[in-house]
Amino acid sequence: MDSLTQIFLGAAVAAAIAPPEHRRAALLAGAALGTLPDLDVLPINLLTDDPVARMTWHRSVSHSLLVLPFVAWAIWTWFRGRGGRVTQSPVRWFWAMQAALLTHPVLDAFTVYGTQLWWPLPIKPVMWSSVFIIDPLYTVWLLLACAAAWFLRERRVAQSALVIGLAMSSLYLGASLWAKHAVEQEAQRSLALHNLEDAPRFSVPMPFNILLWRVVAMTPDGFVEGERSLVADSGPIRFREYPSDVLELARVFDYPSVQRLHWFNHGFMKAQVSDDRLVVSDLRMGAEPDYSFRFAVARREDDGWNEIPPEQLEWPWEAGDRLQAMWQRIWRTPERAADVAEIGRRTAPVPSTATAEQPR
Repeated sequence: MDSLTQIFLGAAVAAAIAPPEHRRAALLAGAALGTLPDLDVLPINLLTDDPVARMTWHRSVSHSLLVLPFVAWAIWTWFRGRGGRVTQSPVRWFWAMQAALLTHPVLDAFTVYGTQLWWPLPIKPVMWSSVFIIDPLYTVWLLLACAAAWFLRERRVAQSALVIGLAMSSLYLGASLWAKHAVEQEAQRSLALHNLEDAPRFSVPMPFNILLWRVVAMTPDGFVEGERSLVADSGPIRFREYPSDVLELARVFDYPSVQRLHWFNHGFMKAQVSDDRLVVSDLRMGAEPDYSFRFAVARREDDGWNEIPPEQLEWPWEAGDRLQAMWQRIWRTPERAADVAEIGRRTAPVPSTATAEQPR
């Protein structure tokens, strides 16, 4: 999630656990601990200029549930040795610090980016993808709870505000999982109409809401993409078919950068040739044809593809123009039109390079 949300989450959980007389200090400490894991971008950017490494190292060691408990313990031990509030109530401050740190990666796992919860184990990043990376309806409850706790200080109602804020934000996460389940069920039925029920797929909410969802499924020569509004839509999801240069991708599949991306994005990527370069796009973030993460990984030479240092292409800022259309799409189903090409039936198996697990 975005840094502001993580700050409010860390502050709320720490203040809810710490003693009431330490509430303001707990809000500040929790805010600092809540944003600490995302500071991994600083050493990563210093250690490498490889954009693929930067993308895939983020949310790794600093987000590991096997590492953060020891980090929290070390911080707690240091502050306890210095006396002050932590010494006055060591048990409650221990758990306040643990919660402020550990809730950060767990919340990140609800997004589609990918969080390496079990680093250094060679397990693919977790991407439950039930909320967008910025969702005001999740964050607002934490903001209100922290504001109330700051001004009400030691009063009993401040604790009630924190509990209510954390409960409401948690209920919103639960609602996002329910919405995802409903979308996944319809996606399964709709893809079965095209013999794609076993195709690797993912679903992800569109920006800033959990009412409109995007569903992508891999096919032998590309992928299909469709939207589902939980408000306006009924009947099968209408998918659009898009190509990918899967043969060219197969020729460079052994390149370390391609292997790393394939592991990180669970195989959900598109390849295309542009200006004699092979460009790989992460299908999880963005929508056709605009994607947040696009990398040139090879250059065409006389003897075929030659590996090049990965180059991240510029963000397609035109994607921001889609927000108004997205808002309208939540409330109405588009009419069938010539530019909405629905996919035909398929009988070919999905290629083995798409190894994403089928959502359950």
